[in-house]
Amino acid sequence: MFKYILKRLGISILILLGVSIILYVLLRCMPSDFVEQKILALATNGVTVTDEFVEKMKASYGLDGTILQGYFKWLFNVFRLDFGESFISHREVLSDIFRADRIGTSFFVAAVATVFEFLIAIPLGITAATHQYSFRDYAVTVLVLIGISLPSFFFGKVLQDVFAYKLRLFSIAGMTDANLSFNNPWDEFKDYIGHMALPIFTVTLLSIGGRMRMTRTNMLEVLNADYIRTARAKGLSESKVIYKHAFRNTLIPIVTGLAGLIPSLFSGAMITEQVFKLTGIGSYALNAMTQGDIPVIMTYNMFLATLSVLGVLMSDLMYGLVDPRVKLA
Repeated sequence: MFKYILKRLGISILILLGVSIILYVLLRCMPSDFVEQKILALATNGVTVTDEFVEKMKASYGLDGTILQGYFKWLFNVFRLDFGESFISHREVLSDIFRADRIGTSFFVAAVATVFEFLIAIPLGITAATHQYSFRDYAVTVLVLIGISLPSFFFGKVLQDVFAYKLRLFSIAGMTDANLSFNNPWDEFKDYIGHMALPIFTVTLLSIGGRMRMTRTNMLEVLNADYIRTARAKGLSESKVIYKHAFRNTLIPIVTGLAGLIPSLFSGAMITEQVFKLTGIGSYALNAMTQGDIPVIMTYNMFLATLSVLGVLMSDLMYGLVDPRVKLA
């Protein structure tokens, strides 16, 4: 096991190096960079911009050399744990990205939505498989289609219009109501939940479709296996057959899906955060992307790539717990 983990960690380092090269090359090949946008803004305001001024600005932001020089300079600084400063805020990238209110907001929305996703999707997928072609199965299929087909910005706006503007059950957008003053932490917490409810509901409903479909498909495949027919022939109760024998083998594909779960907890829901005006890491990363903030984009994406690699490693290790037949070497 230890040898397997060391081998996978070595491969992971090579994968991350490859990802960093691709990311940096793509960012430097963008049609416009941060300096060009700044210069365009100055020229629009009537300021005369000389070539010497442009070169000084590119040098100050580290965009004056070739792509290869810029990448190795970035890589050398990363080995020194120096991820640079944000072009926009002029603060250290790590402290700017991983602010408690920023990453905490995205993590809270994603974590709560993930819990509800598993609590809803897996039981519905099981009941759809065990009642194939029944009303339950067709109802789950409709939910799957809704979850897969609806765009998040459209669904978020519909929820805002119905539950915030018309029914006034939840807050429209933002993190808190600036006009309110709270006498105790409980009132502040209720206000926070009122702002987070619609984003969480949006993310949950749009994500349960794929999980339900995967659970249903895998359960149907397992229920047709020979050992399930043998278990039923031995007189075992239907619940024991389904949840002890069939569901355990269904867990293997679900564990595979956990590889993408860890980065999703920290990546932020970019479009949903924009719709509901949340100050999460997703909206922050989107703003950095549109303005060409290379240090922020590189750090954000490499953070997610690292979590993805660790997620794949964890899912591989969990195979041994779910299925004793799996041997890691």
